[in-house]
Parts: sequence; C-alpha cells; structure tokens
Amino acid sequence: MPISLKITNICGRARAGELQTSRGIIETPAFMPVGTQGTVKAMTPEELHEIGAKIILSNTYHLYLRPGTKIIEQAGGLHSFMHWGRPILTDSGGFQVFSLSPLRKVKEEGVTFRSHIDGSTHFFSPEKAIEVQNILGSDIMMPLDHVVPYPASYEEALEAMKRTVRWAQRSKDYHYRYRQGPKEQALFGIVQGGTYEDLRVQCCRELVDMDFSGYALGGLSVGEPKETMYRLLDKTVHLLPPEKPRYLMGVGSADALVEGVSRGIDLFDCVLPTRIARNGRVMVPGGYLTLRNAEYAQDMRPIDPGCSCYACRNYSRAYIRHLLKANEILGVRLTTYHNLHYLTGLMSGMRRAIKENNFKQFYEEFWAGYNPGQKTS
Repeated sequence: MPISLKITNICGRARAGELQTSRGIIETPAFMPVGTQGTVKAMTPEELHEIGAKIILSNTYHLYLRPGTKIIEQAGGLHSFMHWGRPILTDSGGFQVFSLSPLRKVKEEGVTFRSHIDGSTHFFSPEKAIEVQNILGSDIMMPLDHVVPYPASYEEALEAMKRTVRWAQRSKDYHYRYRQGPKEQALFGIVQGGTYEDLRVQCCRELVDMDFSGYALGGLSVGEPKETMYRLLDKTVHLLPPEKPRYLMGVGSADALVEGVSRGIDLFDCVLPTRIARNGRVMVPGGYLTLRNAEYAQDMRPIDPGCSCYACRNYSRAYIRHLLKANEILGVRLTTYHNLHYLTGLMSGMRRAIKENNFKQFYEEFWAGYNPGQKTS
C-alpha cells in the first residue's frame, strides 16, 4: 500500500493514529483545508504550515478545466505548481459534475457535462478521473462516484450506489494495471447510498471486498439533518477495515467534527471555515461571531481571547470589522487564518484527549459549552 495507518490509541470509538505517506506523517484525526483550485483561499502555503495543516484537498474537476492538466504537468505536478510539499488529497470531481453542471448526461461509460466556466462539453469516465489525478500527482485519489441530491428516492439512491461500486472497480483496475502516475498514489473507495441504511451497508461491504487503501463516506452533509448523518455513520463506520483510514467528506463544523471523531472517523474536509470567513463569520469556542455586525465596531478584544493565532495576537474585532466593511483583502485573510487555526487546534485537542484516554470528558465539555445559535461573547 502507498500509505499506511498506525493506530496509536482508541478511546471509545474515537481513535488517534499516524497516517504515513511518502510526503510525511499526518496525525489523525485531522481536518484538511480545501484548496479547490490549487490554493486554500486567502492563505499562503507558509501560513498553512504555521497553523499546523499537514494535508490539503484539491479538486480534480476545477483543475482539469482550469488551468488544465498540460500546464500542471509542465510544472512537475500539483505539488510543485502550487508550492506545497506536504500531502494532497484530490477528489474525483464527481460532486462538482453533478452539482455544478445541470446539463449533464449520465451513462454507464461515464458523465458528459458542460463546463461552468465557458459552457464547453467534456466527458469524465472513471478511467479519465484517475488519469487526471495521475497527472496531478496527488497522494490520495478519489474514484468517480455517482452523487445523488438530498432528498433522493430509494430507486435513485440504489441506482447511483450500484454505479458507484461499478465505477470504483473500474477506477481501481485502471489505476493498478495501467497507471501512468506516481506509484505512491493511494486510491480510496467512496461509500454512497443516499440516506438509506441498507444501501450504505451494502456499498460498504462491496467496497471493502475490493481492498482499497482507505474509505470515504460520501453523499453526506448535503442538506440532510445532522442526526441522519450521525445515524448513518453509526450503521456503517464499523463495517470499514479498522487498519484503513476513514474519511468523512464535506464536513467542517465543530460539532460535526466532534461527532465524527466520536464515531471513529480519521479525516475530514470542508469549505465551511474559509467560506464563512469571507462573510466575516468566525469560529470560537461555543459557536460563531459575525464580525460585520455593528456591535463589534468598538470592540477592542481579539476574535477569541483564548486563541494564539496570528490574527488574535495582533488585531482587534473592531479593526477586522473595519477591514471587512471597507472590503480590504486583509480582513478576509485574518478571518480565514483564524478559522483554520481554530479547527486545526480543535483536532489537536481531540487527538490529545484520545491519547490520554479522556475523550469522553472532552466530548462532554465541548457540548456543555457549544450553542451556535446564541451569541457567545
């Protein structure tokens, strides 16, 4: 296997580990900042190093359309192109194909879709998605999967799940028999099945039989109640091989991260912390603050008095609000830096609690103080 996971401790169902890759060790559980187009918005690679990010996620669909694989290949791969020497996970682009391109045709061979940039027509097969990721040179790749919206009927979810399984096998066959990319690239399987327990259980079992390097839980956090997502995790996570990494796709709120870790998830990603930062919303213990609000116009405290990030060490809420209201780039950079620092710190705290066998206490204290619907300070 091009990657390996060493579990260092288990507390309840939560687990701490070390994910070994050719570009370094990732301590798990870990949150992956999203660099959709080869950059984590508003952040330099050096700043990502400062906050402790060990792995980031980039998007195959977006990079395929712009700047295109030829340019990235000329640069020596995505790591060189974007000046990031640590691991990169690339998703297949399946979610974007199904969500950004309303004019699409799905067949067994693959998906024909129109670019959201210029309307040009493209075709993604499972093999094409792997070929593009081989060129990108990512450390962990995702196969093309069929994502259904929420809500979806049982028949729609069943058809998409079965196609996802068939495409997963084709992706693995192409990667391991005919691959042109780096040999150290790992390939995960993606569990689909909508919100139907039996479909997700079936998908898990069929993918496990294929023996992927790791497993992702996809098609969640797409509008369904969080309680539904947690219920589906309870029914499926234990079916995945304990020695392989488990990745919950598209989850990035503090509460969902804590709940995911409590159920044995190792990796997470989400655009949430960077997206809300661009609107002036910041993560703090207990919930969120919206710094654009008038109540912070004269507030000289840092975003979070207990935070050690660059933004909190040097700037006040009043100043950051001023920057945001004036549309100054620095304002968004500071809120983004803080949010990503907050989440990497949250994950570090959970890893420490698991290693010290007191994750239950961490979990209870988190929920005792977490109420995102109320003003926190």
